[in-house]
Amino acid sequence: MSTFTVNGKPHKFDGDPETPLLWYLRDVAALTGTKFGCGQALCGACTIHVDGAALRSCQTRVGDVEGAAIVTIEGLSPDGNHPVQVAWRELNVAQCGYCQTGQIMQAAALLKDTPKPTDADIDGAMSGNICRCGAYPRIRAAIKRAAGRA
Repeated sequence: MSTFTVNGKPHKFDGDPETPLLWYLRDVAALTGTKFGCGQALCGACTIHVDGAALRSCQTRVGDVEGAAIVTIEGLSPDGNHPVQVAWRELNVAQCGYCQTGQIMQAAALLKDTPKPTDADIDGAMSGNICRCGAYPRIRAAIKRAAGRA
C-alpha cells in the first residue's frame, strides 16, 4: 500500500505500485486537471508538484511517491488565484488550453525556486513543456507578470 498526500489530503492506494501517478490522480482521485499528453514525460501536460518540485506524473509510479506531498492544479490555489493563474488570465495565455495546467504548474515551480527569473531561466525551466498552439510569448509574459516584472 502506498500512502501520500494530494492537495493536503491523505491518500492510500493498495493497487499496483507500478501504476502511473497520472492515472491514480485522474481515475482514482478524480482530479482531472492534470492532462495526459504524450505518456513519455516529453510534453509536460501532466506536470504536478511532488514535494515542491515539478514532476511528470505520466512517468512517475505511485510506488515512487510513498510519503510525498503531491500538488495538482486543483490544489495550487483552491480559488484559482495563484499569481501564475492570475497572470495567465490577465494576459489570455491559453489558446486551445490543453497544455496550460502543465505550463502553470511548471511556471509555479520555477517562481518558487527563482522568484525573479531571467528570460534564460524561463526558457530553461519551460523548455520541456510543449504548447501546440505556440503561445510561448504569452507564457513568458505571464511568468514575468507573476514574478512582478510586468
